[in-house]
Amino acid sequence: MKWVLIAISVLIGLPILLYFGAVAYFNLVGNNQVTKELKDKPQGERAGIVMLLTLPDGRELPVNYLREGDQVFAGADGRWWRPLREGDIPVQVFIRGQEFSGKARVVLDDPEYTRDVFSRLRPTAPAWLPDSLNGKLIVIDLDT
Repeated sequence: MKWVLIAISVLIGLPILLYFGAVAYFNLVGNNQVTKELKDKPQGERAGIVMLLTLPDGRELPVNYLREGDQVFAGADGRWWRPLREGDIPVQVFIRGQEFSGKARVVLDDPEYTRDVFSRLRPTAPAWLPDSLNGKLIVIDLDT
C-alpha cells in the first residue's frame, strides 16, 4: 500500500512539477532570449511580429502584436493582462527599435471585435477554439 501511495504521488506531482518548471524556464530564460534578440535585431524577422511591452510594474514582456495606425493589438495568454483591466493604463512598447508610450485596455465585453482583430493578429489559431481559450485582446492607443 505504501508503494501505491508513492506511485500515485509521483504520477500527480510530476506533471505539476514539469508545468511549473516549463513556466519558470520560459519566463526566466525564454523571455530574456527573445528580449535580447528584439533589441539586437530590431529589423529582424521576429521583430515584425513580436514587441516588448513594459507594464506599469516594470515587467517587460515579449508579446505578439499587430499595429494599425496609432493602435497596437496584442493577444494575452496567461494572467499578465490583469493589471490592464481598469483601462487607460500607461504602458511602453518597443516596436522595431522604437519606443512608444500609450494607454492599454483589455477588451472583455466585445467578442465580435475581438474575433475580428484576432483574425488578423492570430490567423492560424484553430477556428474551433472557444473564445475563452483564445486569450484576451489588449488594445494600446499610442500617444501621438
